[in-house]
Amino acid sequence: MFSIYHFFQSLTKDKSNFLTVKHLADYPFDEQLLSCKNKGIFPDLAIRVNPEKRRFTGGELIELKDSKSYTVSSFNSTIPTGKKKITKIISGQNSRIKQQMEAAGDDVYSLPIRDVYYLVRGKKRGNTKVCLVHGSFFETIKVEELISQSFSQVLEERINETGIKIPNDVKKLLSSILSEQENFRKVRSVEKASVKLRFRIMSEVKVEGNILNSKKYPDIKDNTLNFVLPYHSDKEKREIKKKATVVFKKKLKSSFQTFNIKHHFNGYFFVFQLSLT
Repeated sequence: MFSIYHFFQSLTKDKSNFLTVKHLADYPFDEQLLSCKNKGIFPDLAIRVNPEKRRFTGGELIELKDSKSYTVSSFNSTIPTGKKKITKIISGQNSRIKQQMEAAGDDVYSLPIRDVYYLVRGKKRGNTKVCLVHGSFFETIKVEELISQSFSQVLEERINETGIKIPNDVKKLLSSILSEQENFRKVRSVEKASVKLRFRIMSEVKVEGNILNSKKYPDIKDNTLNFVLPYHSDKEKREIKKKATVVFKKKLKSSFQTFNIKHHFNGYFFVFQLSLT
């Protein structure tokens, strides 16, 4: 059986390594659970897809975020999101990620929408926090809206600087046109220019979205490993507990602290917490 729950369970077995490995990518991940493993491209890891998708579908995508402070490191390649279309990360038949997934036995397109998780590690004054957190913790508005509103701010600044008057409907149109991140990944070649240009979007976590911040999220203790999942109803919360009971069994009550935390922008998350020491 493959799922993000089973992946977290595997992390608990070698949890002390989080205190010692120099780079998070060097952690001895259980590769039997993985359909791909990469460096420098999204995703860093992916869970295998379960052929029989009942309670656990598998297929989750994971990005590693390592920091020498209690600040989540910046997102340089993709804006954080809770879900992602597999077609957005696979480009053509020769895609390295696609080839890895198929070699692992995945029917890649059988699960078109994938949940995204971030394995975040931060260090401060000899202490360590590790969180396997769903991407919705960082995606509190849709990526397209985030980009669009950001460009609206740039447009407003330039309008104020130049004094040019542009109708509001034109402003909205310009901002909406520039809302797809994929458009910025392409290298642009301009006639007679001796260089090519590529725009790159980077995103940084605000303090309200920094799960490592002790003042904003005091329940995420020093030297702990945390599994952080969103829920929007009692039914979703019960389903999280049922899945955890299936995977963690007796260890759920004997080893984990469980509690809720309230995101400052995005509702409630359920946390399974385990000491690293």
